[in-house]
Amino acid sequence: MARNRKKLPKLGLLYLDYVLRFFDHSNFKGWPEKIETVTYHWKDDKERFIREVKRKKIDVLIGNIPATAYETFREIASELPLVRFVPSMDTQFCNKSKENVTRFAWKYGLPIPKTYIFYNRLKGEKFLEETSFPKIVKKSYGPSNYGGYFVHKVDSKEETQDLFAKQKYHPMYLQDFVPMEADIRVMLIGHKPVCAFWRRPPEGAWLTNTSQGGSMDYMDVPKSVLDLAVQTSKAAKAEYWACDVAYGKDGKVRILECATAFAAFPYIRDWIGQYLMWSLSGGVFKKPHVPMFNWEELSKIDKSLLRTMRHIAFGHFSPSYDGAFFGKNRKVYGEKKVYLHELDEIYPMLDVRQRFSEEWPSEKWNYQDRFALKSLKSMKIQGDTKDIPDPNGEDMESEPTTTPQLSRQQLKEVLTSVKGIGERKFDDIMKETGRVEEVVGILDQNPIMLTTIKGISKKIVTELENVWNKFRKKEL
Repeated sequence: MARNRKKLPKLGLLYLDYVLRFFDHSNFKGWPEKIETVTYHWKDDKERFIREVKRKKIDVLIGNIPATAYETFREIASELPLVRFVPSMDTQFCNKSKENVTRFAWKYGLPIPKTYIFYNRLKGEKFLEETSFPKIVKKSYGPSNYGGYFVHKVDSKEETQDLFAKQKYHPMYLQDFVPMEADIRVMLIGHKPVCAFWRRPPEGAWLTNTSQGGSMDYMDVPKSVLDLAVQTSKAAKAEYWACDVAYGKDGKVRILECATAFAAFPYIRDWIGQYLMWSLSGGVFKKPHVPMFNWEELSKIDKSLLRTMRHIAFGHFSPSYDGAFFGKNRKVYGEKKVYLHELDEIYPMLDVRQRFSEEWPSEKWNYQDRFALKSLKSMKIQGDTKDIPDPNGEDMESEPTTTPQLSRQQLKEVLTSVKGIGERKFDDIMKETGRVEEVVGILDQNPIMLTTIKGISKKIVTELENVWNKFRKKEL
């Protein structure tokens, strides 16, 4: 939560040794304050990293977390409750594994190929005896995009068993094979598509990755694909996002991958930086204008030049100076043709607010560590299992709900019962957090975050914690 003060929040860029940097200072052109950098050195570096963030008084830490550091940074974020991570750790949930992408899609009803996940190897073997082929087998844990080298098409039970025996993939992650015309990568900023392109497999092949011989083109990305990408970005509450969408030969679209970590031209990272400056400054900086289907025109530029172009800017439509192109040019959009500039109203760039509550806490969702491959027999969870869903259960898509469902009026009655929180202060809290569910998340997980709101002291927060705990015991 950016502190309610006149000066801008202190920004920090998050780097990790041996990991390619997504942002650098030049992506935040015009930011008047010093932008800090903090580098994580792996191994036992957590405590030193936390101390450095505190010492540099960073308010917002910007950067992607690789899969192998995700759980560590969950712990780091919990130790830095007053620091906003961009993207949030919940938004980066899909970065960790393909299983996480699947569970995210299940929760929000997003279309994906039918998927099967087994931590219990005996149950997985039984499934292989009964299922039909072909299937797709993927290495679940690891980078969200690794060029297709850990994605396999299997045509029989024996081939699948040999693959798992050789590769030791865990969990057993399989999907029904869906014949595709192509897949489409869509990049979004503030839920607005800013770049999209087809990736088509070479003749006679099924993998579309360019590293595997696939081809790319940017023309005529369908409305159904853009709409699904926007829906997915909004579900993730992502400041910036990328989706790989399968365009099936059956005409249906399905999510294959989604993450905050993706390859992007430098000018796209500039757009993200300018967007974050606008959002984090409360509108002090101008929001970048990125017209729809800009990628079709930019793709006509030679790639060697496009990879070096920086800080590309567009003007808004006005008949006085750019009407010759935008005023007359129309684009097929679904079943009709529309003017290009009208699509910017259909796909607006939205301000993504900070998250305050955890949607994917590791205590429930870190199956990869809790169910490590160690035995073909039962893999029981050690310790308290309350509220932890069974990854091998019948209902793998369910999520336990422990958060009380409150109306705004009920929450107001609880908060204003505390001395020092009147109606105006309650309105300030709601204005800063945005939703009742977010306030409940703060009270459940990190009440100290409320001290970043002007006029709320640690003493008020302590009293509020007591009142909230009593309310929780009474209501649940």
